[in-house]
Amino acid sequence: MRPQNSPRAKAPRSRSFEVQEENTLMPFLLQALHDQSRTAVKSFLAHKLVQVNNRVTTQFDTPLKPGDTVTVGMNKNAAPFHHPMLNILHEDEHLIVVEKASGLLSMGTERDKTKTAYYILNNYVKNKDPRNHIFILHRLDKETSGVMMFAKNKKVQEILQKNWNEMIRERKYVAVIEGCPQPEQGQVKSYISENKALIVHSTSSQDGKLAITNYTTLKSNRQFSLVELELETGRKNQIRVHMQEIGHPVTGDPKYGATKNPLHRLALHAFKLTFIHPVTGKEMKFETPVPTKFTTLFK
Repeated sequence: MRPQNSPRAKAPRSRSFEVQEENTLMPFLLQALHDQSRTAVKSFLAHKLVQVNNRVTTQFDTPLKPGDTVTVGMNKNAAPFHHPMLNILHEDEHLIVVEKASGLLSMGTERDKTKTAYYILNNYVKNKDPRNHIFILHRLDKETSGVMMFAKNKKVQEILQKNWNEMIRERKYVAVIEGCPQPEQGQVKSYISENKALIVHSTSSQDGKLAITNYTTLKSNRQFSLVELELETGRKNQIRVHMQEIGHPVTGDPKYGATKNPLHRLALHAFKLTFIHPVTGKEMKFETPVPTKFTTLFK
């Protein structure tokens, strides 16, 4: 039964549907959104208002399988978000999950307060409503690309920050490092701290914070290796310090021991983030492809 309309009722910002049988996206949407025209459905796709399992898609022939969740944002009049260094992977009334490009700061510094993911997204939400605001949850280094998220209100920020270790299920990265680590799979564990020159380094347990990084070699040649890294802790520059510590620094990272820069960037990408939604309790999983530049070294 359809909900009754009333003068005070607000149109839903989004509608979600669970897929019951194999299908492709366009016919599924036409059936699910039976009150919308084909033109309107095409507009939802064109304006990046359709998500399949929390990932935006514009492809009408995207395959669907039972258990998939399709979400449609209903406000097609809102200006679509476009930025060359930032891509929105998911947005709801509580959170924004984005993919950040290498070279973009997560948040402002004394020298630069505007060329940041925070500034760009804050302007984006304020364009919808001047009362809107976003809140920092975590950071990626300027030269690191990949998935990160922001809260859209203070309460959500506080919930996630107070329960970060319990609610963040996975944080995985890929990196191109110098040489070939032995063993090919292992764990780096140390206590790290930051000195007055803002260099993070391993230290005694009394002076530092515990940092644990697990690594697995995916591909390797004589000069470089492509490795997957999973964080058990989230310390500043943790991966970069730990790779230097085992003698295989991330390429393009002279600050932490690199002597080679084949990709002309820091070869570190946060490709996967899994967490428990602080309001719905649902597990949210976001995964982006390994940057093409990373894999070209191993062809």
